[in-house]
Amino acid sequence: MPISAMKQIISSQNPYIKSLILLQEKAKARKQSGTFLIEGMREIGLAIKGKYEIETILFVPEIIENFQISKFSNFQIIEISKEVYQKLAYRDTTEGIIAVAKTKSLELSDLKLPENPLILVMEAIEKPGNIGAVLRTCDAAKVDAVIIANPKTDLYNPNIVRSSVGCLFTTQIATGTSEEVIDFLIKNKINFYSATLQNSTAYYTQNYTKPTALVVGTEATGLTQLWREKATQNIIIPMQGEIDSMNVSVAAAILIFEAKRQRGF
Repeated sequence: MPISAMKQIISSQNPYIKSLILLQEKAKARKQSGTFLIEGMREIGLAIKGKYEIETILFVPEIIENFQISKFSNFQIIEISKEVYQKLAYRDTTEGIIAVAKTKSLELSDLKLPENPLILVMEAIEKPGNIGAVLRTCDAAKVDAVIIANPKTDLYNPNIVRSSVGCLFTTQIATGTSEEVIDFLIKNKINFYSATLQNSTAYYTQNYTKPTALVVGTEATGLTQLWREKATQNIIIPMQGEIDSMNVSVAAAILIFEAKRQRGF
């Protein structure tokens, strides 16, 4: 369909636009519809590369050029007004393009792992910004999968999409209870190392060249007892200052890149 002939929506009171605003604001709406919003050219491109199904592209012609939109000609395209875009946009800096995408299954059974996987497990991480930062690290290290145990935040929260700068779409992700995740790791003969203060040894003393999962918890409370008891080994990042914990994204990065170093990157 020619760009000039496509559908236009100029009012934020349009029922379809109201439904999209709910997707930005409510996890329940995202769960019920099985859809969420992606903002930005790079993020949309990574979602498509990650085989996310795009339903609709919405754009503001005063902000983004038609020739940039033409690459999305396989999808439904809707031209929207600046007023509508300001209601939908989550970021302060804007590119004038938003996609409506379908969520993916997050079942552990859907993970496709190589023979010698490196996995990052996060238990009960609540802050979307921390999850996004960890996903960026996992993309940088090309981790084979990220598993979120006992998730406290909807994975398609717009702040996770934003803070991960699209890395939400570049790594396999699954969720489950801690019990389910531990059973999955044991069944697949994956050693797992729990980052915790209790009964721990320095992280760099362990061998991560075999199938490995690195497990991190919240900065405030750490990992639950189950992870400490079932771990192949509890590990700790030695610290020389006054505090005994660091941001989870920093801790995850230290552990992941030590494993990558041992594996010869």
